[in-house]
Amino acid sequence: MPRRLDIQMNSFPIAGTFTISRGTKTTADVVTCTIFEEGISGWGECVPYRRYGESIESVIAEIEAARPAIEAGLTREDLQRAMKPGAARNAVDCALWDIEAKLSGKSVASRIGVSVPKPLTTAYTISLGEPETMAAQAREYSHRALLKVKVGTTDDESRIRAVRAAAPDAAIILDANEGWPEETLARHLQIAAEAGITLVEQPLPVGNDALLASIDRPVIVCADESVHHTGDLASLRDRYDAVNIKLDKTGGLTEALAMKREAQRLGFQTMIGCMVGTSLAMAPAVLVAQDADFVDLDGPLLLARDREPGLRYEASLVFPPASELWG
Repeated sequence: MPRRLDIQMNSFPIAGTFTISRGTKTTADVVTCTIFEEGISGWGECVPYRRYGESIESVIAEIEAARPAIEAGLTREDLQRAMKPGAARNAVDCALWDIEAKLSGKSVASRIGVSVPKPLTTAYTISLGEPETMAAQAREYSHRALLKVKVGTTDDESRIRAVRAAAPDAAIILDANEGWPEETLARHLQIAAEAGITLVEQPLPVGNDALLASIDRPVIVCADESVHHTGDLASLRDRYDAVNIKLDKTGGLTEALAMKREAQRLGFQTMIGCMVGTSLAMAPAVLVAQDADFVDLDGPLLLARDREPGLRYEASLVFPPASELWG
C-alpha cells in the first residue's frame, strides 16, 4: 500500500491568555502531519511561529511542496536535506519517527538509547503582566518546583521581586524574549542574582547580543531566539551558558538529538523547550529532555483543551508519552 500524507490545521483554545514581550495569544494554532503506510499511521505536530517568519499557510505550503517525496518514501535522513529547519520539517520528522516505531514494533525511546524514560520536572509559565498580577499567578503556582516567568520590559525589577516574594521556594527562570535593552541588561541580571533566579533566557535581541560576551553574568544566561540548529552553537560560546532546544526551531527530533549532543560537547547546559502546543508536540521533546539540565514542556497545561489521550502531568512532573499518543 503506497504511503499517504495528510495535513491539517487544528486550533486549541488557551486557558485565558498567554502574554510575552511580543504580544498576546488566545489560541494555539498548530499543523498536524499524519503519514499512512501499510495500514498504520504516524503523526507529528508543529507550531508555526510568526517571529521566525512562519504562518499556518507557509508551513502547510512547505509540507505540500515536499509531499511527492514524502509519499514516495522519503527517509528521515533525506528529509534533513529536503526541508530547511523549522516548524514544517518538525511535523514531518516526528510523523516519520512515529510511524517507524509502529511499523518496527520498537519504541522511539529505545531507538534513541533511552531504555526506560523517566518523568521530568517541567517549568510552568507565568505570563507577562503587571507586577501584582504576576505575583498572584506565582502565588497560585508556588507549589511547583520550577516556574518560568515572562518578562521583557525596560524595567522588570518590580516584576522579578514580586514574583520571588510570591513564590519563595520555587526555582525561577526569567524569559525576556529579546525584550531587555542593552542599557538595563547589567542591572536586570544583578537583580535576578539578588532574587536567586536560576536562569535568564534570551535577554537581548538576536544579532544584538554581543554585550553578553563582555559583561559579568551572575546568573546562567540561555540562548533561545539566537539558536535554532547545530550550526548556530559554536558562535555563541562566548555569550551564553545554556541553549534552549525546541523541535519547532531545529526542524524535528532528528536534528534536536544531534544539536543536544553537540551542545553538551561544547559545554553548554541544555534546556528543552516548546511553543504553546498540545501533548503531541511535547511527546518527542520529553524523550530529548531525558538528560537535559532544564525542562520547559508545559504547553498542554496552558490549554483549555488538549488532545486525547494526552501526556500525563502530575504536580511538577511530566511523564513520558504512552504509545497511544506517540512513539
